[in-house]
Amino acid sequence: MNLPYASNQIVCAKNFEELVSLPFYGAMNAICWPRKLPGDFGEIVSKTASDENIKTIYEAELCELVLSEQGQLAREVLLSDLKLLEEHGASPILNVIRCYERDDACLFFPTDVYSFHVDRSTVPADTFLCTYYGAPSEIIPNPEAQQKVLVPEIRNELKKLYRGADEGFESFLREHFFDLHYSARPGATVTSLGLGNLCRLAVDYPGSKVSPCVHRAPKEEAGQHRLLMIC
Repeated sequence: MNLPYASNQIVCAKNFEELVSLPFYGAMNAICWPRKLPGDFGEIVSKTASDENIKTIYEAELCELVLSEQGQLAREVLLSDLKLLEEHGASPILNVIRCYERDDACLFFPTDVYSFHVDRSTVPADTFLCTYYGAPSEIIPNPEAQQKVLVPEIRNELKKLYRGADEGFESFLREHFFDLHYSARPGATVTSLGLGNLCRLAVDYPGSKVSPCVHRAPKEEAGQHRLLMIC
């Protein structure tokens, strides 16, 4: 296993069945199925990368790629993961990512995925993700993160941006997703989810019994793409 697990936030699953069935509890809000995957995922990236910042690879395109033996092994893994997640009822998306769009609208408070954040749903849900190539996603324990909207200096700046009645301020924060974003406290343990590990992260939804998992996309190295499956 190649995950440097932080405190009691993450639990290892032995297989896909455990990954989807183990319940979140207490401080544990991330479950990962550690894997050392065969194949050349870099070949998949090189055969599909484009000028787009994010390119979605559909199953038909994946199957049509002319690949080496190692590339074929990587494709088999991707097709298997897609099938597992779809049979579970999820809607996985396979992306080749050059970079995500940066949020320049609010310079003192970016709300793009490079910022530590949590996912929200109106119904019970989980986030599944796996990085096959490139820099992996990262998480931090909730006690080591601080919701940005509670930082007095940031809150004051957001009130200036809002310019409305006090009773509508909290709704404003939710509508613009400011309340989903966090900053790492000094000395926080940032944990990489690793390459090839299929992970399930807790989401913020009504009635959830655990805190949602605080995570972020890594900043890509210059010229390097990521291959990520997410749903």
